[in-house]
Amino acid sequence: MNLTCQEQLLPGDTLQEKWEAAQRFGYDGIELRGRGGHRIRERLPELHQARRDGVVMNTVCVEMLHFIGDFDAERRSDALANLRTMLSVIAEIGGSSAMTPASYGMFSRRLPPFVPPRDEDGDRAVLLDALGELGRHAEREGVKILLEPLNRYEDHMVNRLDQAVELAVDTGLGSVGVVADSYHMNIEETHPPTALVAASDRLFHVQVSDSNRLEPGAGHIDWTAFLAALASIGYTGDLAAECRLSGPAEQVLPKAAATLRAAAAE
Repeated sequence: MNLTCQEQLLPGDTLQEKWEAAQRFGYDGIELRGRGGHRIRERLPELHQARRDGVVMNTVCVEMLHFIGDFDAERRSDALANLRTMLSVIAEIGGSSAMTPASYGMFSRRLPPFVPPRDEDGDRAVLLDALGELGRHAEREGVKILLEPLNRYEDHMVNRLDQAVELAVDTGLGSVGVVADSYHMNIEETHPPTALVAASDRLFHVQVSDSNRLEPGAGHIDWTAFLAALASIGYTGDLAAECRLSGPAEQVLPKAAATLRAAAAE
């Protein structure tokens, strides 16, 4: 099991300091965060030096306020441009993938006004167009673009793994895959282990947090069953901690790593 941790959770002012902490806490790598404004490109000198110093940075998770499924064409275009940059940067430093949701906080069918301004066919067309463009760019760079389903309260378009897999397959590109996030799965999937197995052909990354969005072990997710499902499909990608913390990082992140490793060993 290759266990990583998102950079903002780790103590330290530099990636090298964060990497030292990650290793002490029981993690094998750092997941980067990709902010808007192409800021990850501005970090290239820092990232190259960190790579030379042995920091493992395999993936980047987008951190923006608008995404590839935005209702506004200009905002969609900006999201696409930023993701192309993230794909190029992660390829340049020897990583594997960048990931994005369809949207976040833009609209929910579960909250008023309940009916979005674009129909399902329109959503699908927008997402396929974006994923196709990003997938072709990822293919040229030798990396992957991954779509992450979010729960129904955060996104109205892609909530379950099977929906994300369908879109990835329909692009016709092997460079387009999906991310499983245990927190969102706990809300949306009837049986998360079964959903993981069903998504195996396109499942290239997993993010972990518990049922309450805190670190693994602080909620009620059955980590033994979750990790057994991943083992059953021969999953060899990362498990990246993306969560809030119930206490100081120095205390809770080592416990979370221990929880996951113990569950994987059962």
